[in-house]
Amino acid sequence: MYVLGIGDHISGGAALLKDGRVVASIIDERLVREKMVFGVPRESIRKVMELEGIAPEQIDLVACGSINQHLINRHVDFRNGWFGLERGPVKKALFALGSKVSKYRKALPFLEPTYYLVRKPFYARRRRTLRQMFREEFGIQAPVQFVNHHFCHITGAYYSSPFDEATVISIDGGGDGLSAMVCSAKNGRFTEMTRITSFDSLGAFYSYITQICGFKAGRHEGKITGLAAHGEPKYIDILRRLIVHENGQFRNIGNVFFYSALDELRHRLPENFGKANLACSIQDYVEEMVVEFVKYWLAKTGKYNVALAGGLFGNVKINQRVHEIPGVTGTFVHQGMSDEGMGLGAALAAYYENKGWPAKKCRSNSHVYLGPEYTEDEIRKEIETSDFEFERHEDVEVEIARLLHEGYVVARFDGRMEYGPRALGNRTIMCSPTDESVNDWLNDCLQRTEFMPFAPATLYEDAEECYHGLEGAHDTARFMTITVDCKSSMCESCPGVVHIDGTARPQLVTEKDNPSFYRVLKEYKKLSGLSSLINTSFNIHEEPIVCTPADAVRAFKIGHLDYLAIGKFVVPNPNRKKRVPGKKKPLPVALR
Repeated sequence: MYVLGIGDHISGGAALLKDGRVVASIIDERLVREKMVFGVPRESIRKVMELEGIAPEQIDLVACGSINQHLINRHVDFRNGWFGLERGPVKKALFALGSKVSKYRKALPFLEPTYYLVRKPFYARRRRTLRQMFREEFGIQAPVQFVNHHFCHITGAYYSSPFDEATVISIDGGGDGLSAMVCSAKNGRFTEMTRITSFDSLGAFYSYITQICGFKAGRHEGKITGLAAHGEPKYIDILRRLIVHENGQFRNIGNVFFYSALDELRHRLPENFGKANLACSIQDYVEEMVVEFVKYWLAKTGKYNVALAGGLFGNVKINQRVHEIPGVTGTFVHQGMSDEGMGLGAALAAYYENKGWPAKKCRSNSHVYLGPEYTEDEIRKEIETSDFEFERHEDVEVEIARLLHEGYVVARFDGRMEYGPRALGNRTIMCSPTDESVNDWLNDCLQRTEFMPFAPATLYEDAEECYHGLEGAHDTARFMTITVDCKSSMCESCPGVVHIDGTARPQLVTEKDNPSFYRVLKEYKKLSGLSSLINTSFNIHEEPIVCTPADAVRAFKIGHLDYLAIGKFVVPNPNRKKRVPGKKKPLPVALR
């Protein structure tokens, strides 16, 4: 049975299931080359069917993530985030109205249901149009099912996890009128424990702070997580007067929403507030609230394996704090935890509902290599048209390890592209982790913000020698979805991957997951004695991770990287930048 799942909002994409297992998944940003692109994922729909080699008539069921949202028929530019997004006149008016009346929510409780009632006809139009589009544009005659946004996160987290029973939690900015959902899951049966409205969104508050710090809400929340380690939580008391956790619920006691939230926060903050201190304040406070929230629901469910999804759990420090809760036996974060996981979660929900709940669980995707791959002939042709010199190495992993040990930066393009936001060896930039100043000069090459830390790829079997607190989190650490504290030996030998707070966000690499990338690490260890390499995504700042050989060659040129290892070919860059190892630069004054 083939089930096609789509997400048609932010980071829209498609996933294809065959008998409950994911065989292909991709998001449109990788194909149209615009990061976090909004809208109906036409390119992804075509691509997943192409990857599996099936015709439209072989699709048995279509599942769409989210029941109630507006139709975004064509791609919309999200470069300026939530507050710079070009909205139609209706949506613009609704957001403005919601901002203005939010203060009166408590006194006039009918306002919130009225707000969603006004939007109802637009939601119905989307559902009609998508059904028609599948028939007429794609030739797919299968039934179309719409799945609650947060239940998509819930099913994605549970079925991709190794757990048969777990407390499953979704928290994000909002979707289908909700910002969080908690379920108790066992053997394919879900019991909903609670749901929290979008108005009381904890994720939204994190985004408001992202915007106030000068970044783009909805795009740059990860920068706040990195910046937080450089500050002090001086403004937590301000945040406590706006949103709180009480008895397993988040409550927006400031009664602020969207524009009014920005206005209120700016009014309460001192005129010359420190950005690093504000970042630290929201990070620490959200960690505190999420820990209390999770502890509350763990006690209610009695299930101490935790499966997590939703945009808030893109925050790896929060995930670490959840894992450290006393009594938690296992933590797993869905690999595509944000809305790029909508299609996969929707397909899983529809598949199991079609089989009849409860249905015996099978793990839907124990790896992330679900995107396109390219033949040696396709790769060779692209290199030849680029006018680069190149050599073919049958034992390319040995050559890559040699170059890395000699201090070169190597971009790696091989095999199927990864699902989710992390590059996990197949669309990756690698270099030695021994230079603490790498954060400055490599980010400069890639035109990235210099305070963001790099992550290590580490041999799975050597993880205990490098990190504290991995017990119960080894599985999710295979996907760079959690931070852990580094041991002193790791801090000393690999300063390039240890953040200022002594943590790292590792990818634990097994031979089963990725034999070729694993061999690179093994060969590098033979030469260096180290079990880790820097692994950062192969892309230029504000661009998607590379997908095709052409993307790889272009990014290689722009990034002034030393070598490109693309399939079996190694390409030297004649315009390499010379670098001298040194000390890491201090945080820029503008961010302090």
